[in-house]
Amino acid sequence: NTTSYIVMKKYLYVLLAAFVAVFALSSCSEDDNTPEEYPDWQATNEKYFDDLFATAKMKQASGDPSWKVIRNWTLDENSAKHSYDHIVVHVLQSSGETVKPYSTDSVRVHYSGRLLPSLSYKLGYEFDKSYKGEFDVNTAIPTKFNVTDMVDGVTTALLNMNLGDRWEVYIPYQLGYKDEEKGSIPAYSMLKFDLYLVGIYRKGTAVPDWKAKENTFELWDEAW
Repeated sequence: NTTSYIVMKKYLYVLLAAFVAVFALSSCSEDDNTPEEYPDWQATNEKYFDDLFATAKMKQASGDPSWKVIRNWTLDENSAKHSYDHIVVHVLQSSGETVKPYSTDSVRVHYSGRLLPSLSYKLGYEFDKSYKGEFDVNTAIPTKFNVTDMVDGVTTALLNMNLGDRWEVYIPYQLGYKDEEKGSIPAYSMLKFDLYLVGIYRKGTAVPDWKAKENTFELWDEAW
């Protein structure tokens, strides 16, 4: 009858409208023409580090002292079988000092950290740094932390740096935050740090306040 026909027609309209709304929502979320900031991020980071690792090994073999490949501090030589068991270092400044931190020490470090270049960040997203604006050794105040409180890649670098060294350190995600997102850092991110080691404080010594001064480094030992 006429009433049944009208009810059925309204029902079909409602059903069709619901279908169209769901389809439209699905289409927008799956294909909204928004470029992805970090496409194929795991594969991109793995390839970049593997290529860099191979390049650094070749530079080392050719006698270039400005490049280093260093085994993760928690592994022995027989356990470090993969590229990602190491960090890659480009030495920016060698101080000539012969004093390194111990794992029980605290340190002061000027630093900045970046990701690989991505869609919006051609130099790589800068996720953290210890100073504001451009780095100025005369005014920047270095951050203090315990050597082993950092990710394995940073700890590995610090344990091999001499006081006053400045290194560019490349850390595979396995020695960084691994497969976990950390704040603004996506999972599977290789980390690139600029580390400048300016203070070493042996276990049991008080860490004094820092007074910015150019080309002056601090070593505080129990014997002092």
